[in-house]
Amino acid sequence: MVAPLNVADALLIFKPDAAYRLAARAGIWGWLSTEREWKLESLEWFQPPASLIENHYDFLQGRPFFPWLVDFMTALPVVVGRVSASAESLKQMRYDLGETQIAKSRPGSLRERFGIFGGLNCLHLSDAPETGAAEVKRWSGFVQLDQVKVRLEVESDKPDHTYHLRSLATQVANGIHVELASQVIGELLAEESELANADLEALRRITLGALS
Repeated sequence: MVAPLNVADALLIFKPDAAYRLAARAGIWGWLSTEREWKLESLEWFQPPASLIENHYDFLQGRPFFPWLVDFMTALPVVVGRVSASAESLKQMRYDLGETQIAKSRPGSLRERFGIFGGLNCLHLSDAPETGAAEVKRWSGFVQLDQVKVRLEVESDKPDHTYHLRSLATQVANGIHVELASQVIGELLAEESELANADLEALRRITLGALS
């Protein structure tokens, strides 16, 4: 069999808002695991150090939200992987995923379906073959990217509160009923996840941090 031409690597990260909200994670995994026009080459849990995230997002350094972004991506382990796809297939994956900003995400996209607000957008996926090559090289110095060690569930009996969370997040971001809305966000995250104690508080903190 002749190997397909122009296949490139892309880095994939289930961010905390997708890694721990189990219904959202199952929905996204259901899409990813079809390997429709791509191949999943690796997947595992990994807690990135701050230095790696600072380098990964170096183009955003100096922005007001940068300290939150580093905290968001390092507070808990995330699911990191590598996919291989042609440039055209990677473009289709990005289309399926949707725009970075939730408010601008295409109806029917994964981020429109499961994203909460702003940077709480579920998944990182390299945006081009060149970017993917650089990101995979950087991350491979910290985590193994040649073996699928994790298979996630395609179904979950946990509730999906995405749209309620999105409404509450908009209220908090706009200074409306902040204390009450923040409390309910924490309660809904607890219902969606299996986290407890310090880990649940970390998810709540980094979620609310995106809204300030």
